[in-house]
Amino acid sequence: MERPVILELKNVSVYVNRHTTEEIQILKNINLKVYKNDFITLLGSNGAGKSTLFNVIAGNQPIDEGQILVNGHDVSNMSEEKRTKFISRVFQDPKLGTAPRMTVAENLLLATKRGSRRNLKLRRLKQHLAEFKQITATMPNRLSERLKTPTDNLSGGQRQALSFLMATIKKPAILLLDEHTAALDPKTSAELMEATQTRVTEDELTALMITHQLSDAVTYGNRLLVMKDGRITQDLDAVTKANTNIDELMIY
Repeated sequence: MERPVILELKNVSVYVNRHTTEEIQILKNINLKVYKNDFITLLGSNGAGKSTLFNVIAGNQPIDEGQILVNGHDVSNMSEEKRTKFISRVFQDPKLGTAPRMTVAENLLLATKRGSRRNLKLRRLKQHLAEFKQITATMPNRLSERLKTPTDNLSGGQRQALSFLMATIKKPAILLLDEHTAALDPKTSAELMEATQTRVTEDELTALMITHQLSDAVTYGNRLLVMKDGRITQDLDAVTKANTNIDELMIY
């Protein structure tokens, strides 16, 4: 039985300087189906279109042609703000995605309200501390010991772990991981990748991850996409990518 399609891109194209002599097409008729519980890794050289692909999914880059469907509903013209109800994103920069003057616990509490209407009421932070202690204990770097620490005082690894938890504490329909381990040292990066794999698997998340680490692209996830010159040139399933020589991937 085929899994439900969570995200579908139909003939999606993006241009810059359109209808001028300097027109460039940066996404070229992208067709992609993302199924429920897919964990897709995405490879490609700089300028291949990876970040633009994430931007059009998240809604902060309008498309010029095609359609974007989430659970069968056309969201092509939906704003980025409205898409945050069902799409979460973790960026490469650990400083993005968190409020620096708020504590770890306060950031997590804020994340639990993603997509909800805001109004004036007691925040009831203390009632959530035990839950937040348990959640942060699943992350590396002793984040669970820093619940009352302002985020600006965390290490890069701790801050990125917090960003990941904030993106997943309220289960999104689609999780976008935009090179979320690239700014970390090798040990911290490996720890966060293991935590990512565990959470994506246990919470049955549907995720796409941009990475420049060939080994991570092959090791993690059930599908591997390769982009080149604004096109998806390869779409490998788990069995195929496991038997693929990394050096044979046509990335450059």
